[in-house]
Amino acid sequence: MNIVFMGTPNFSVPVLTKLNQHHRIMLVVTQPDKVVGRKKTMMASPVKEKALELGLPVFQPVSLRKDYQMIIDLKPDLIVTAAYGQMLPQDLLDQFEAINVHGSLLPHYRGGAPIQYALFDGLKETGITIMYMAYKMDSGDIISQQKVSIENDDNYETLSKKLSIVGADLLIQVLDDITQGKKQRTPQNEQDVTFAYTIKPLDEEIHFGMTTDQMINRIRGLSPEPGATLNLKNTTLKVYRAQKGDIIDDKAIPGCVLTTHKRLIIKTIDGSIEFLEVQQPGKKVMATKDFLNGQNIIKQGDVIEGRK
Repeated sequence: MNIVFMGTPNFSVPVLTKLNQHHRIMLVVTQPDKVVGRKKTMMASPVKEKALELGLPVFQPVSLRKDYQMIIDLKPDLIVTAAYGQMLPQDLLDQFEAINVHGSLLPHYRGGAPIQYALFDGLKETGITIMYMAYKMDSGDIISQQKVSIENDDNYETLSKKLSIVGADLLIQVLDDITQGKKQRTPQNEQDVTFAYTIKPLDEEIHFGMTTDQMINRIRGLSPEPGATLNLKNTTLKVYRAQKGDIIDDKAIPGCVLTTHKRLIIKTIDGSIEFLEVQQPGKKVMATKDFLNGQNIIKQGDVIEGRK
């Protein structure tokens, strides 16, 4: 089949790679390069980097809704999307069949952050949905689904990688069926719909109004990018790994620092949490014991206040 592929993050790369092995990719559509870091370096999306490596043409419209004539002119047999990051114009959906590789078991977690929210919510299982595209976000008919287990040590990076590999394989199966004239579609049950909207800065915060599990799950869902944020006095610390603390002080209030001796353990509303890997502004990610060496930000007995 002649296919236009649309995707942007690492999740999309195995899908593009697998698709390129089985079908002709006419064009890869991805988000524009973005400025990152203090040096304001222009960075291409992972999908663009892979497309160029594969020798595929790349199209990066700032607004697909205003700039999609190139796709129309190609007259593809099919449009395939996987975490592209922009809504497809109705005109494209009217002219071409389009299917999407989505990182949840729809109708649960419609939106741009299904993998993160599965981790935030402490799920033990999620999955991949191959679906027909519709103009309303992630509302199209389901073609096929496959479940994927979430392990206790999974974070966003590891779970995203597992889901993308499953999604790539499932997509090829679906396209084989479509090529053979087998078309299956099951409408989504609107009563079961939940949403996982794109992560905003406020969603990145952890605070001591959360339970220990809620804090750990939030950290897992934001690691390694962008990292959960913890406000310590006048310093914003990024946290990438944590576990339940083994120090319990029922008299301490949530947010009380229980120890800074080689470990950073803080009281929560239902126990304590130990932060294992952190990052100070302008510095590299480090083990917490290295952060604690010589720091004067917090000490045992301090109470970390913040949003409750």
